[in-house]
Amino acid sequence: MQGVFFRHAAQIRAGELGLTGLARNEDDGSVTITAEGGDSALRRFAEWCREGPPLAKVEDIKTTWQEATGKFQRFETL
Repeated sequence: MQGVFFRHAAQIRAGELGLTGLARNEDDGSVTITAEGGDSALRRFAEWCREGPPLAKVEDIKTTWQEATGKFQRFETL
């Protein structure tokens, strides 16, 4: 997914939904995202991640739900 601005697009979408968290590229070309916020917004964000931005090729997403840590002040990219 690298090269299609997935992390930046995720940051924009997360901001629109009022989410905080982090998106980072992995060595294998995948993107790992941690997001915190309201249940409805998180579900909408997960749906967006299934498609991603234009030019993205999303093969699969794995979603894990757990209690928020509250450690994020905004949505960041690495």
